[in-house]
Amino acid sequence: MTAGDEKKTGDDGGTETGEKGGLERRLIEVMRYRGLAKRTERSYVQWYRRYVRFHGMTHPGEMGEREVEAYLTHLATNKDVAASTQNQAFNALVFLYRHVLDRPLENVKARRATRGRTLPVVLSVGEVERLISQLEGTFLTMAQLLYGTGLRKMECVRLRVKDIDLENGLVLVFDGKGNKDRSTILPKSLRPELERQRLRLEALWKDDVDKGVANVWLPEGMRRRYPNGGREWLWQWFFPSKQVKEDPRARGQYRRHHVHENSITRALSDAAKRAGISKKVGAHTLRHSFATHLILQGQDVRTVQELLGHSDLSTTMIYVQTARQMRGEVESPLDRLSGPRG
Repeated sequence: MTAGDEKKTGDDGGTETGEKGGLERRLIEVMRYRGLAKRTERSYVQWYRRYVRFHGMTHPGEMGEREVEAYLTHLATNKDVAASTQNQAFNALVFLYRHVLDRPLENVKARRATRGRTLPVVLSVGEVERLISQLEGTFLTMAQLLYGTGLRKMECVRLRVKDIDLENGLVLVFDGKGNKDRSTILPKSLRPELERQRLRLEALWKDDVDKGVANVWLPEGMRRRYPNGGREWLWQWFFPSKQVKEDPRARGQYRRHHVHENSITRALSDAAKRAGISKKVGAHTLRHSFATHLILQGQDVRTVQELLGHSDLSTTMIYVQTARQMRGEVESPLDRLSGPRG
């Protein structure tokens, strides 16, 4: 079925045709084939529907750059969305036109939402130690990995056995933010625990094999290339869920997913409260702390940029500023007064 086969859109933003499904179904199929995350899939579908509604239920195949520009400008001027939200909408439409309609967008000149500058929340070394002391088990290992490698939360949650290279001391990140691959350092102090985690995982995997549920989710394209890949040891999640559940993408298929991302968020937040840390602490706080502490140790900013997977050096430079302030390189004029007052 091609875009030309579509005739009109339904009230839900999907398309109605004589065939079952429509453009929205095709969008979902392509996203699954290309291995987009479930949350990205939901997000792109929602932006697709909003875009169609904004243009009076006109089929996207009958629209192009001008209509995309109008919608993105509407988001910035009338909805006052954040720059990250507008970028998300733009990415969804770029995907739709490039990979589903086979009509890549060119030279879109929408008014861009203002990108606010957000300062990173950074923990001191002492605060990291106190935080980690309040964790145990899987969440302790995950927190140590987040702080020791600079991984993003979902990059950590989605690690597979093959991504932990103990021999070479690397953590491999595939399809990270921006669909980029990279590697980062693996802390030497964490290797013994990661080896023990591998042994526990192998025992769990063998048990799942015996029960017939050792079949982790793989992107559609990867699954077609490696039909039995989901059952193989190297593809198993490094931080698996405790329960085996039905896969919502494959009814009747029971499998073990990775630990839910919200669970590590709650664990870190609760640990911070117990540790008496009066900052909002999450997985990204540990990533910020990783970068800032490396710069405080004298690591060059280019290396930190590569480890974090930043495309633009200016994104990494904010940690340089934070590190300078933490070092006390900028002296307050109050500290130069002759003596205490008040």
